[in-house]
Formats: sequence, structure tokens, C-alpha cells
Amino acid sequence: MPFTKYKGFSLRNRVFWGFLLICFLSITSSSILSYFILRNNATEQSRTDLQKRSESLMSALDYAVSHTQAQTSDLPLILSNEIFEIADINNQDIIIYDLEGKFLISNKDVNLIAMKKIPLEVINRVLKSDRRVDFQTYDDNTDSNVTSSYMLLKNNMLEPIAIVYFPYYHNDSSYVSVFNKYLNYIFIVNIFVIAFGIWLSWIISNNLTKAVTKFSDLINRITLFENNPQPIRYYQNDELNQLVKAYNKMILQIKEQKERLSFKEKEEAWREMAKQVAHEVKNPLTPMKLTIQNFERKFDPADPEIMEKVKRMSKTMVDQIDLVATVANAFSQFAQLPDKNNEQFELNKEIKDIIRIFSDEKIYFHTNRNKIMVEMDKIYLSRIITNLVSNAQQASDDERENIINVDVEQRQKRIVITVEDNGVGIPEELYGRIFEPNFTSKSSGMGLGLTMVRKMVQDYQGEITVKSEIGKGTTFTILLPTNV
Repeated sequence: MPFTKYKGFSLRNRVFWGFLLICFLSITSSSILSYFILRNNATEQSRTDLQKRSESLMSALDYAVSHTQAQTSDLPLILSNEIFEIADINNQDIIIYDLEGKFLISNKDVNLIAMKKIPLEVINRVLKSDRRVDFQTYDDNTDSNVTSSYMLLKNNMLEPIAIVYFPYYHNDSSYVSVFNKYLNYIFIVNIFVIAFGIWLSWIISNNLTKAVTKFSDLINRITLFENNPQPIRYYQNDELNQLVKAYNKMILQIKEQKERLSFKEKEEAWREMAKQVAHEVKNPLTPMKLTIQNFERKFDPADPEIMEKVKRMSKTMVDQIDLVATVANAFSQFAQLPDKNNEQFELNKEIKDIIRIFSDEKIYFHTNRNKIMVEMDKIYLSRIITNLVSNAQQASDDERENIINVDVEQRQKRIVITVEDNGVGIPEELYGRIFEPNFTSKSSGMGLGLTMVRKMVQDYQGEITVKSEIGKGTTFTILLPTNV
């Protein structure tokens, strides 16, 4: 994978764990929601059962005392048999108290009734209300909740004659047992859901990051020196499609800009070259013209030295013509470099052979590896090293011995070649001009050597830089990709 280090989690891991988190949150929230729904349903069911039972009990009791205008004291006699029948039918204990809270009658044995008298605050509350009054308690013996309900019993004249009490026992743990059954079933389903979620999230995150990684690699490989960057072919109609469209559009723009820059650079280079050619050719033409004019003015056929003068003039003319031919040949070599003939060879050995021709100079060779293989044209390499060493040789300082260091290093996927001298140095303001076709700081030459060096280095997707200090020397650094 190209991504080796992350500031935190990778995109794939974030998508994967985010997907899983959503699964777990969904399962947890559904379980919690089910728990509360079941609990509320159980509570509502208990409330409904209580309402039905209370209505049934009171209807039966009202019917039992409606035949006569019963009073409180008449209730034990009237309900002596009815109360057992009503309690059995409704499966509910019934305890009746008078309006002062004293026990009157019940379907239960009197010895089993714990509360013989109703508390005063309960009596007051029941008497003030015309509806059922409930009190929630908990019975440790039966391990269940108890709703103690109190209601007024009225005669056929709608006069209150007693207080009816009946305890309603309900175990709210019933919804817990239902919930446990639900969990048992849903647990098996959730295992399959989680397993499917893990598999699906891994596939989605992996495909997503593969696509993003592919796009990233293509974008990272784009440089101004790449001849033909390829567009991305992506046929999915999703968000990444917009990224692909933007990338392909950028490639077209880069191609257009490269063509424009290439045209402008070529136009500018040939314009400058034309000026330089005119300048270099004009230099020998002037002395040639003056020599011919001077010879014509002083020409005397009777002069006994006329033949010697003709020879001197001829030599001067031939020298100047040779200079014009040299200028033309130099610019011809710059305009048309030979075709590259790449081959694999050992770089250290080849550079040592090249610098051996400078036997009269102190040139030291260093390398960080005994063997560095490279694939390039030997003629190109020879011209590059020869030009740089020649420049270092010509930049010597008369006040000290000239020393040249040539270093070759292989750093991961890069080859670094440096040529360092201890000469006079180059002013910093001239750094940007030393690679121009017509620039030279020497009294002779046409300033094409470093221009050709840069062109040959760029042909191999490389870079060349210069660093110098006046009075201490200059260092040229070449970076070339390892292509073997």
C-alpha cells in the first residue's frame, strides 16, 4: 500500500469502524426501545386490568345493595353471602370498611386481614374524591407490586355507606421475561447481522480506499516533465466520478499549458540563439573586413614583400573563417543532440573513466555504494560530466590549488551526482541565468555547455541545481531517478 503512515486512523479503518458502530448502535437502540415499549405495555396492561376489575367489583356490589335503602350497619347482613360470590367470580379479595375506617366485612378470614382500620389520611382522601383512590406499595412476601384501591360504596339513594378496599397484585417482571425471550431470538439474528455488517463494511471500505489510492498514485505521478499522463477510466456514477472528471480535466489543462509553455520557450530560445549567432558571427567578420580594406588600400604589385603580405592576410582570413565555422558547429550541436541510445552500465566505473582524461587536475571521486546500476546513454553522461568538470576546471582561483570533488550517491530511488570545486564562485544574482543559452561568465565560449547539460538531464526526468559562494567554490547537483 502507498499509505504507510497515518495521523490517526486510515480512511478504510474509519469507514469500517464507522459502519460497525452504526450496526451496534442500531442493535443497542432497538433493544433499549423494545425494553421500554414492553415495560410500558405491561404497565398499561396492569392499569387496564385494574380498571376492569374495579368496575366489575363495584358493579356487583352496587347491584347487591340496590334492592333496599341500605345503611352501613346493614352491610354485614346484606353481603354475608354475596361478597364470597363476587370475590370468587372476580378472583379478587374484597374488604369493606365503614365511613370511619373500621372493618365491617370481607371474603377473607378476619384473622388474615392485617389492616383492621384505614388510616385517617386515606379516609379523608377517599371521602373527598368520588373516584377510585390508588396507593402503590410493594409486598415482600409475594415479591410483587400492590395497588391498594379504595372506592366509596353508595346505596340506591347515592348516599355513601362504606369504603371498599381491594388489593391488586401485579408482577411487572412479566415484561422482563418477554424481553428476555425477545433477546434470545434477536441475539441469533444480531450475530448474523453483525457478521454480514463486518463483511460488507470491509468490502465497501476496501473498494473505496483502493479507488482513492489509485487516484492518489496517478495524481502524484503527474509532473510537468511527464510526456503523456493517462486519464482515469471510471464508469461508476458516484461521488468519485466527480473526482475522476476533475482529474481528467486537469490533465487536459496541463497538456494545453505544457504546449503553450513549450512553444513560448522554444520561440524565446531561438530568438536568443539568433541574437547570439549574429553576435558571434559578427565578431570575426569585422576584422576580416578591416583586413581586406587595409590590404586593398596598401596593395602595391611592385612591393617585393607582396607575397608575404598576401600570405598573412590569407592566414588571418582563414582563422576568422574557422572561428565562424566553430560557432556554427557549436550551435548545430546544441540545436540537435544525438538520439539517446540507452543501455545498462555501472555508473561509478563509467564516471571514473570520464574524469580520467583530466589527468592534470586533482579530481577526487567518492561514492556511497560500490556498485550503482543505471540505464541511460553513455554519450549523454559523458557530455554532462565533461561539461561540469570543465567548468570547475576553468573556475579555478589563481591564489590556491584547484581541487574538484565528484560524488555519486544512491538514495532510495534517486541517484545524486555532485561536482564541487574550490574556485572563484558564482554571484548569487547570476544563479537564474547560468543555464541560459547565451550566458557565460568566461571571456571565451558561447555559453551553451550548461544549457546542453540541463537539457540532457531533463530528458531523463532529472533536475540540476547550483549552489555557490564567492571565493569558496561552486557545487552542481544532479538528481536522476533510478530506472534499473
